[in-house]
Amino acid sequence: MKKLTGFSIGGVVIGVLILALLGVATYSIIDGNNKATDFSKYDFYSVIEGNSDNGGIGDHVKGSADAPVLIYEYADYQCSGCASVNPKVNQIIKDLDGKLGIVYRSFILKYHNNGTAAASAAEAAGLQGYWKEYADKLFDEQAEWASASPSERTALFDKYFEEVTSGEGDIDKFNQDIASEAVSKKISFDMGISQRMDIAATPAFYIDGQLIKWNDAGEVIVNGKRISWDSSRTGDDFAKLIKDIVAAKLGK
Repeated sequence: MKKLTGFSIGGVVIGVLILALLGVATYSIIDGNNKATDFSKYDFYSVIEGNSDNGGIGDHVKGSADAPVLIYEYADYQCSGCASVNPKVNQIIKDLDGKLGIVYRSFILKYHNNGTAAASAAEAAGLQGYWKEYADKLFDEQAEWASASPSERTALFDKYFEEVTSGEGDIDKFNQDIASEAVSKKISFDMGISQRMDIAATPAFYIDGQLIKWNDAGEVIVNGKRISWDSSRTGDDFAKLIKDIVAAKLGK
């Protein structure tokens, strides 16, 4: 394995070309491969394993896929709301200590010019076992890369990969995987589900097929218990809401 110890000019040039092409190909990645997929055979409210439709890359789960409660999140790495809620989600999972898993799927907003490249980088990192760490890094550093040019973005994405892997990652494989068919199919598959869920904004959270609206009033019914909230929620309010939903799901 070739470990990442720095940046070569050749590697950066290749990375720039790859991610520039991804920027141009955003629409085809979003609306291409999923047209040939029979989504009727999938349960969108279960963890989907890797298969030929998603490039062999299954759903990513924060926490455990075997947790008694699963909430499904549709998000965009370039979405500011997604970035702000991400540390809250991580803390909620930690606080609930094995009771909650968050299943993450990409829904890339078309006006986010770096969204597809970021999702591709996260999936590429995931192929080396670093999806969560890289996803968190993208959200934490969103302000740094969101408006970056292709060359700037490439250097940043490579730097993030070095940081989350502590220099143990294979940078050549990372850059190859970013532009791979498997990664493209995974993003397209997630987008295909998102489109069929009629998701209009991110982040979008679902429990038992019901939308938990972010920054908007709403309600869900879990195990016969009605849980409602207003539109002026703080981070603590959101955490309490999710914990209330999990408690209701567990019959507490």
